[in-house]
Amino acid sequence: MTEQFVYLHGFASSPKSAKAQYFQNCFSAANLSLQIPDLNCGDFCHLTLTRQINQVQALLQDLSPAPVTLIGSSFGGLTAAWLAERSCQVRRLVLLAPAFEFWQHWQLRLADQLEQWQQQPLLVYHHGERQMLPLHYQFVRDLQQYDETQIQRALPTLILHGRQDEVIPIQASRRFAERRASVNLVELESDHELIDVQEQIWREIQAFCQI
Repeated sequence: MTEQFVYLHGFASSPKSAKAQYFQNCFSAANLSLQIPDLNCGDFCHLTLTRQINQVQALLQDLSPAPVTLIGSSFGGLTAAWLAERSCQVRRLVLLAPAFEFWQHWQLRLADQLEQWQQQPLLVYHHGERQMLPLHYQFVRDLQQYDETQIQRALPTLILHGRQDEVIPIQASRRFAERRASVNLVELESDHELIDVQEQIWREIQAFCQI
């Protein structure tokens, strides 16, 4: 049965992001299909981790019973990790600067805005739309339900993370990997975007997925 590949873009991003398009071209050149769902669903304001998980879970059901490799970037990486915990259809994970400990990092950066955010949506720059868009506080309430220590399923997992990442510090991936023998962490000399190491990432994906 043909393995399927699905790419999950990051927070406030889109299927048109530079990384998404780069990897789609790479897979196409290898005569493989890469599905890239739009996780914004036309309603960024009401985005939650649960909504993303449910959306991609429905996509996996459409692909069933084919085995799936999920490639997730940042918040898409966090989504992929939770999907793999819940679906045995996911056979491998490739996580690019995954947003582990996301709320802990955001909470520090937005400390002076949290009270106001509970009263009215927070304006966030959306890279896909290239403008500020509102995000409802339900995003936070939903995220607080997820305890990453409960991600325990052992499956082949490749994490690629930049040492200069100031959005999701590499220590988050180190902590995740050190507790899980099935995880291979590759540290890169890059930042959160990983744009300057895309070719290296593709080589790592090819080796890991035996493409």
